[in-house]
Amino acid sequence: MQKNSIEKRDYQVNLANQAIEENCIVVLPTGLGKTAIALQVIAEYLSRGSGGILFLAPTRVLVNQHFEFLKDNLTLDDISLITGEDPISKRTKLWNNSVICATPEIARNDLVRGIITPDQFSLVIFDEVHRTAGDYAYSGIAESFENSTARILGMTATLPSEKEKATEILTKLRISSVAERREDSPDVKPYTQETHTEWINVELPPELKSIQKLLKLALDERYETLRKNGIRMAEQQSLSVLLRIRQFVLNQNRRSAKPLFTGIRIHYALNILEAHGITPFLKFCERVQAKKGVGIKELFEVDPNFTRAIHLAKEAQSRGIEHSKIPKLKEILESVPGKALIFTSYRDSVDLIFNKLTEMGISAGILIGKAGDAGLKQKKQIETVQKFRDGIFQVLVATRVGEEGLDIAEVNQVIFYDNVPSSIRFIQRRGRTGRKDIGKLVVLIAKNTIDETYYWIGKRKMTAAKSMGDKMTKLLEKNHEIESQKTGLDAFL
Repeated sequence: MQKNSIEKRDYQVNLANQAIEENCIVVLPTGLGKTAIALQVIAEYLSRGSGGILFLAPTRVLVNQHFEFLKDNLTLDDISLITGEDPISKRTKLWNNSVICATPEIARNDLVRGIITPDQFSLVIFDEVHRTAGDYAYSGIAESFENSTARILGMTATLPSEKEKATEILTKLRISSVAERREDSPDVKPYTQETHTEWINVELPPELKSIQKLLKLALDERYETLRKNGIRMAEQQSLSVLLRIRQFVLNQNRRSAKPLFTGIRIHYALNILEAHGITPFLKFCERVQAKKGVGIKELFEVDPNFTRAIHLAKEAQSRGIEHSKIPKLKEILESVPGKALIFTSYRDSVDLIFNKLTEMGISAGILIGKAGDAGLKQKKQIETVQKFRDGIFQVLVATRVGEEGLDIAEVNQVIFYDNVPSSIRFIQRRGRTGRKDIGKLVVLIAKNTIDETYYWIGKRKMTAAKSMGDKMTKLLEKNHEIESQKTGLDAFL
């Protein structure tokens, strides 16, 4: 089935065999060949000739990468690539091919439209399967395949750190087993490279500290009003707490709506200022001010702390002050020769970093997803990744779209411009380096800011995620036991 047969590793063969036999999630660190495992399972199902194969991945760039990989390694002519950029007439024809690589949204929509049916497929692969939660398109697809006989294969570098989320994935996809290997698994160890992680602390410049102080004062006022209105909250001021009480306030405590929604906006503004700097903060404020919402006018025109904060930010911006992370970036990039990948969670921050690097004479490219009319189209994203691979620029600045599965060879170091409070995103970002050689990971942390808070949350979640595979395996074994103990009528109910 394979043309340019790739190197077969024992652990890949063993994991593939497990996935052929039952609905399975393969958990394997980044860079160890999850796609090669998928290839072996696909080859087996093609040889059985019992139906089409659907290979799903969350981003267009990643779907394209899988499509190219399968074209190179399967002796088949009818492998198709389907994304939302294809019109219905073209898609209807493409869906009849033997192997289809597609984005989840288009697969879900065409299942709903009846353009395709679950019984067309004998195998469905969910890449980055940890996304099968909430109302993400994977959940809708899983529902469509609920009564289907198709084999389900999920792939991820890590399961979620929360037991409820991990259980939700297993239930939705009717998973029977978790096939896991870690970096220290004996059969995997020979193929892994070390990644040195360095946490670099930076001090906020005095200008940012002054703005930070004003925003915190504006926040304190909102918390005080909420407490006066009878809403009990912990001393620690966290955005997640405010987001959790939204529904309660709207339903039962309407007079708290203004302080609550203004408080949420100030929190976002503060987080952006602390982690990303002056320009992203001002751009965020501009967008908020353009909206018509509860308390916006008052916040931007009357609130003394907030209006002063914006005034100081504009002053700092006019003097070229952004964030102490920017000069630190230059230092880090100059200390390690070769290619670097910089991750930031925020689009305005991508532009800022790109512009500053260009000013410093460092060649850089941008990789962002497409949202509405903004962002990069699929073709442009693929081009950007290729240019980075070819060494046309030394640094790639990326948002989340660059975290998942992208095979960007030979990145000498990965830099987190901001920290993420998610074990999944941390592991994925880190996995972009140390593929063929020792990699270096640098995480920038601004002292006494949201970066530090996320550092501790992330640490806790990483520990929890490590043991999740074992927990889920025990849970599945327990379920199998209960199922096999049912006899007589019970077995049919």
